[in-house]
Amino acid sequence: MDIEGAVASHYTQGSLERTLFSALEAAGKDPDRLVTGDLAGIDEFHLGWAAATEELAEDLGFTHAMHVLDVGSGIGGPARHLAEALGCSVTGIDLTAEFVAVAEAVTRRCHLSGRVSFVQGSALALPFEAASFDGATLFHVGMNIADKDTLFREIRRVLKPGARFGVYDIMHQGQTHNGLGELPFPMPWAMSSATSFVEPPSRYRQALAQAGFSLELERSHRDLALRLGREMREKVARDGPSPLGPQVLMGANAPLRIGNVMSALADGLIAPIEMIARAA
Repeated sequence: MDIEGAVASHYTQGSLERTLFSALEAAGKDPDRLVTGDLAGIDEFHLGWAAATEELAEDLGFTHAMHVLDVGSGIGGPARHLAEALGCSVTGIDLTAEFVAVAEAVTRRCHLSGRVSFVQGSALALPFEAASFDGATLFHVGMNIADKDTLFREIRRVLKPGARFGVYDIMHQGQTHNGLGELPFPMPWAMSSATSFVEPPSRYRQALAQAGFSLELERSHRDLALRLGREMREKVARDGPSPLGPQVLMGANAPLRIGNVMSALADGLIAPIEMIARAA
């Protein structure tokens, strides 16, 4: 199996839609009458969760007249947020067919299908014409992609000149306090190093520049992710686990995978980094 096949397999459950809607019902939600907030904590599958999406959206400054591409759209949380909060139309693309099917089902029930759509495909060969989009986003996707040069070239190709591109990825920050620089696996995005390609911000800057982007902003959301992670743990300790917890997307070993990523974050080995770049 090639890397893309292995990545798609990693995220595929086979029964995610049924699992998700059962969890929504268990949490007291009506699966046929959803609002985007009903899925908070699940459909924002990245460190910092909805708060990080809100900050990136504010920094990007997209408007209602824009058509935006969300690369690696998962089950559609960031795409739906951009459409609802900013009024823009959004196309999401994801490698995992099951994620695309679930994203479409949820978006339909949130009554956003007129503004948000999804396609299955590879970020390394985007199925869109050149200069098709007014902006783009990438939420926690690069960790599964070794060829970041091709990734950013493809995104630049489908963007109009002057378009803004928001990257929000987990990036390598150096060695831990005990001198070990290797990530603990399994992680939310990979069970082993075979499909994990976490790199430092300098590598992203290089790939962005080579693809024809100029970097306008770079900042870490490590403190935000640590604070929200702590608050979530406290809430679980106080109220018990939520039916809408990370196990919906990650299965029974979700606590181990979340624990590993939060430990690496606390140790300073990784951090979620936001970059805003502009297409030349």
